[in-house]
Amino acid sequence: MRHLLRLSFITLTVLRFGLDELALSSFKHRWLRALARFVAIGRRLDAPRGQRLRHALERLGPIFVKFGQVLSTRRDLLPEDIADELTKLQDAVPPFPAEQAAALVEAAFRRPLTEIFASFEREPVASASIAQVHFAVLLDGREVAVKVLRPGMLSVIDDDLSLLRTLAGWVERNSSDGKRLKPREVVAEFSNYLHDELDLVREAANGAQLRRNMEPLGLLMIPEMVWDLCTSTVIVMERMTGVPIGQTARLRAANVDFKKLARDGVTIFFTQVFRDGFFHADMHPGNIQVSLAPQTFGRYIALDFGIIGTLTESDKDYLAQNFIAFFRRDYKRVAELHLESGWVPPGTRIGDLEGAVRACCEPYFDRPLSEISLGQVLLRLFQTSRRFNVEIQPQLVLLQKTLLNIEGLGRQLDPELDLWSTAKPFLERWMAEQIGWRGLLERFKDEAPRYAKLTPELPRLLHDALAAHIKLGNQNELAGLLKTLLREQHRTHRLMRAILYGGIALLLGALAVQFMPPGTFLR
Repeated sequence: MRHLLRLSFITLTVLRFGLDELALSSFKHRWLRALARFVAIGRRLDAPRGQRLRHALERLGPIFVKFGQVLSTRRDLLPEDIADELTKLQDAVPPFPAEQAAALVEAAFRRPLTEIFASFEREPVASASIAQVHFAVLLDGREVAVKVLRPGMLSVIDDDLSLLRTLAGWVERNSSDGKRLKPREVVAEFSNYLHDELDLVREAANGAQLRRNMEPLGLLMIPEMVWDLCTSTVIVMERMTGVPIGQTARLRAANVDFKKLARDGVTIFFTQVFRDGFFHADMHPGNIQVSLAPQTFGRYIALDFGIIGTLTESDKDYLAQNFIAFFRRDYKRVAELHLESGWVPPGTRIGDLEGAVRACCEPYFDRPLSEISLGQVLLRLFQTSRRFNVEIQPQLVLLQKTLLNIEGLGRQLDPELDLWSTAKPFLERWMAEQIGWRGLLERFKDEAPRYAKLTPELPRLLHDALAAHIKLGNQNELAGLLKTLLREQHRTHRLMRAILYGGIALLLGALAVQFMPPGTFLR
């Protein structure tokens, strides 16, 4: 029943703002354009189409607002008037009343505002689909930002997600691409990310982790959390002062180096993905600023850590090898990686897949970003994946979204940026660190405590395993092995000592390498 009501609300909203007319009029077929004029009869659709679309998305709720935010970064795929309007979804969602925000803060901390803040600005500085932000000053004089969760969000999001699950199940059952696209798994991933955004303590923890990861790089600033004032519905953090990345005129007037800014953005993205496997996955212009303070001039400032992407070591290794193969134009290796990962059926012919990938990517090399649309590349790759039954990987959906955000920012800052040549040295250096001596020693250091614990236990573990097999009826076959093991116990002890001493030697070697100049083993 609730699904039916929600569908009815969506339908009425579409009709109220004339989105049906907007969609039909975008087609080239003459009869569809005529149908668009017919359905508009009797309705006042005087407002510009971009404004109508924005208002409809705002009315439909947070999931649709998120969708609009993603679209707003793709100016190369949207008409300019629509892109301009959707950009307002990033920091111009209508706020909820200031009195309600103050009451929510007092309820979260169970004390009046005057006992927490020296001052609290009633009007929000930013209002988004999930929460809004107010500036304040703590009693000790620190300037902070207070993020307050919108009331009643959980029930609204759960209703929309329930509807999406139903639609995803229908697509999976009735579409020829249903199994390959994994729509139910994609919705499940989206559900996890949205519910993570509803827990502001999780967002604060994400921000703290990013701050630790990025601090040594010196290119990205993350606000420090005030942990004594962080709850699931309200969090307080250091106030950051910067210029939104979208205000290019102000940045240019301040003599910010846009080319460096674009290169730094690529470096930050690839560092988060391939070094840390922990990346900011909501990098639309509303969440990115640039510092103009003298001591941090030209550095990025990241805000809003509700959506974070994570990658396993196997994901990072697979992606890095794919990127490097692309940059080297080794399309055969790309095809082999897809087969090795199980993303394509076992019987796929490597040569056919290699040729299809080459046709998708070769036209875009050695061209500036101004002449490349990653959206078009992804569209062609999607068509290729359909031909070869490539399975969509839900864990990489956020990475794809973030890569599109990065392209949008790069295009805005430096249209001549060569994304390939900027990223290639970084990835090659990362791979050398992973498979070279330094990477081997680093992994040994990480695993050494576990080896030290398990090595003395190996004889007992093997004895227990053999004894268990004997109890299961393999007495004649394994009794001899057990006697041999006991006879050779003194040799085993000598072997264990040798392994332990060898491990200590390798560990000392690893510690020595740590004090050597970087790249000693890679020259």
